[in-house]
Formats: sequence, C-alpha cells, structure tokens
Amino acid sequence: MPDTLPLGSTIGIIGGGQLGRMLSVAASRLGFRCHIFEPGAEPPAGHVADKVTTAVYEDEAALRMFGESVDVITYEFENIPTAALDVLQDSAPIFPGREALRVSQDRLTEKTFLQGLGLKTAPFADVTDAASLAAAITDIGTPSILKTRRFGYDGKGQVRINAHSDAAQALTDIQAAPAILEGFVDFSDEVSVIAARGMDGAVAAFDPGENVHSDGILRTTTVPARLSPSQRSDAVLIAAKVLNALEYVGVLGVELFVTPHGLIVNEIAPRVHNSGHWTQNGCTVDQFEQHIRAVAGWPLGDGTRHADVVMENLIGDDMNRVPDLAKTTDTALHLYGKAENKPGRKMGHVNHIKRV
Repeated sequence: MPDTLPLGSTIGIIGGGQLGRMLSVAASRLGFRCHIFEPGAEPPAGHVADKVTTAVYEDEAALRMFGESVDVITYEFENIPTAALDVLQDSAPIFPGREALRVSQDRLTEKTFLQGLGLKTAPFADVTDAASLAAAITDIGTPSILKTRRFGYDGKGQVRINAHSDAAQALTDIQAAPAILEGFVDFSDEVSVIAARGMDGAVAAFDPGENVHSDGILRTTTVPARLSPSQRSDAVLIAAKVLNALEYVGVLGVELFVTPHGLIVNEIAPRVHNSGHWTQNGCTVDQFEQHIRAVAGWPLGDGTRHADVVMENLIGDDMNRVPDLAKTTDTALHLYGKAENKPGRKMGHVNHIKRV
C-alpha cells in the first residue's frame, strides 16, 4: 500500500476550468489545499482554490515555482504540452501518468493502443495529405468523419465526409492538420463508464451512463443506462482493461457505442469527465472525490449509485432557466462561475434526481 498524502498537503491542478473547480472543492472536503496553474485570468477553479498561478505553459520559471509548491500534480484536461510536463516531472509526481497523456493526446495513437488491447473501435486510417485521404475514403467508405489527431473536443476538429468530392474541402476545414478518417458506427446508444484506479491497483467503476449529444456537445447523461446486465459488465471490464494497461492512477472516462455486435470504444479521457457529473448527486463518493482519493494514495471510495439521475448541461442561453430550475424539487444546480456567457459554452449543469 503506498504512502498516503498527509492532510494539509497541496494538490497542484493543471487547468482552471470547471473540472479543476470541482476537483478543488472535493480536495478541500478531504482536508487538502489546491494550487491551480492556468494561462487564463480569473479561472473558475481559482474561485475555490488556495492559490492560482497565471502563466503560459511555455513559462518554465512559473512551472518550476508551481511544481515546487505542491506535493502531487494532476490535471483537468489532456492537451498539456509535453515540454511543460518535462519541467514539472522533476518537482512532484504526476497522476495520471504521462503514458495516459501520450496515448490520449493523439487519436491515431489512442485507436492503435485500444486495438492492441483487443478492444473494438471504429475503422480508421491515418491521413497526412490529399492522397492518403483519398485512399482512406476508398478503404473505409462514406459517410465517414475526418478528425484532427490532436486538440479536438466538443465536436471541434471534425468534418463529415459524405462523398469523395468532399475531401478537398474537409482538408481545408481542418487546415490540413494531421488527421484520421474514421468510419461511421451503426450504434443504438452511446454510453460512458467513469472508473478509477488507485495506487495499489484497486479498480472501482461507477454505473455506465447513457449520453445524448447535440452539435457535438454532450447535452444529457442518464443513469441507469439502457443496457443489459452483460453489456453493463462488459462496459466496466473494458474500462478496467484500459486502466490496468496504463497502470493508471486517477479517474478515467471511457466512451462506448452500443451496437448489435458488442460495445465499441469511441474514445478515452484521462481525467474526470462531463458524463460523470451525475455522480455528485447520485453517489456518496462522486467522481471528483474519487480522483482526489486516487492521486492522494487513499483507498477508493464506494461509488454505488443511490439515485436515478439525469445530468443536463447548461449551455449558453440555458442559463436563463436557472431561476426556474432553482425552484424545482429534486434538482441540484452546479454553476461554474464563468464571467462570460457564449453560445456553445458550458456554464453549468443540473442533476435531476429520482431516488431509488
């Protein structure tokens, strides 16, 4: 059993958005301090953290000061520059480890890794130029999706291709960035599993949630998901397989397509995940506390679900509904404190609860 982080220790969180905010709240409940590293001014996580460093990821001096002020480092997003991690790794342990970041930062690397574990993915091909895209379309067919290998989220960096004639415009739309072409999957539902692995190798998973997206952005996650007992078991086993292969420490999100031929892995996220927000009101130990427990060397908590929940993201003008939502029974609001409301921007979420 690893040594646990002493109470009062400082957890460094890279990224100051809503996930960092909720991680910081969870850490404070367990008696830890948090120090946020974030390039942007006035980040949401800074409202609830002990300290904030505002600096770009290329600022090595700021990174060193941050690293030397904390006892362990974690992060709220996966696209952290490798050079920044090179600076930080000598100051404090980083969890989840760098292998998880390496795999998840590049869609081609991620798909290859997953297939290497014997897991099913959508058909895919590496795209480096017009010729390789044409060959990929011939091989995979249409409709298909051209996705940038790096820096894609919430539907960004993705272009649908319906015919060979769409190829040139698709490459232009992604600015000819390195990409993969991914075939369409005939699926009935998308689900996700939020699971954690501790320093001692223990694995714990929350119930799979059923996700609905609109314009590439998650709108709702519902638990329980419409899965058979065998599908539910398979989903958890897939998550555990990924966690163990990466020797992972922390919370991981695994998105899956439900098909007549089994579960297909869409992608993994080495962090707490939007589709796991339901755990804040559906479980005694939510995904944020579970992650802090893992990176602090604590035993993982009991994530047994005690309520049915529909998690709904509040995006852009959805914030106009907050006064009415605040009056609604069995409804828990979680607002992120973002200063500016923009179309397509996640401003908060609400958990609609039905006790079981």
